[in-house]
Amino acid sequence: MQPPFIEGLFGAHLNARQIPAPSQVCNWLNGLLGVLFPEYADHRFHNLREFSWHYQQLQIELHNILDTIREDLPRPARELEEAFMDRLPEVHQRLQRDAEAILRGDPAAVTITEVIRTYPGFYAIAVFRLAHEFYQLGVPLIPRILTEHAHGKTGIDIHPGAQVGDNFCIDHGTGVVIGETCIIGNDVKIYQGVTLGALSVAKELAKTKRHPTIEDRVVIYSGATILGGETTIGRDTIIGGNVWITRSVPPQSRVYYAGYERMRHLDGSETTHISEEF
Repeated sequence: MQPPFIEGLFGAHLNARQIPAPSQVCNWLNGLLGVLFPEYADHRFHNLREFSWHYQQLQIELHNILDTIREDLPRPARELEEAFMDRLPEVHQRLQRDAEAILRGDPAAVTITEVIRTYPGFYAIAVFRLAHEFYQLGVPLIPRILTEHAHGKTGIDIHPGAQVGDNFCIDHGTGVVIGETCIIGNDVKIYQGVTLGALSVAKELAKTKRHPTIEDRVVIYSGATILGGETTIGRDTIIGGNVWITRSVPPQSRVYYAGYERMRHLDGSETTHISEEF
């Protein structure tokens, strides 16, 4: 006779909803990245027919993954599979621009191949952009499986619901956190340890905008924390390392701490505030 504990566990398994194994989703992801970028491929394709067959197999595998959770999907698995695959050309173009932005922005980067194959920032961005497409299509669970896989590999945590513009650059990257309702413009560069997070909100407000907006051409240096859904960092601003920001910053500012918060503008003027304490 089995102990009640074992019986209870078996009952939980018996009644659980069917979900795709994370290993299945991640293996599919690795195959897709290997098709999108030869730098990730573990197989060299000898002709177009072989490559096309492999691409079609990935599409079939995606359908099988989606079909596992068909009861929770907003549309039939076949429609969602086709919609996702139709988005890949644009996603690929955006990722090419991201890789070029990283190459331009990092003096240590030598080639695009090096960026794609070895940079954790690019890998995290690539997985995020794919996961974001599933998120936009209303697919449950799979977007988080993908981004948590990237989080585990790189230390970079980007929620699939975040909105990220073109030419995005994450340098080094370990410890970066980007929240679900964060909006990031074009040509933004962030360094390791940056948090774009939320102030504490009640659970029922989870679907409101809780995370900051970062406008175009902003640079955020390591360890900076920017919080709150009403917080906007204006375009062409530089955020110094280890600053803590919970209110909006005007465009073309320089923000750093020296016992107090000082914003220096391009016209030479400065605005000073006592640092907030929590």
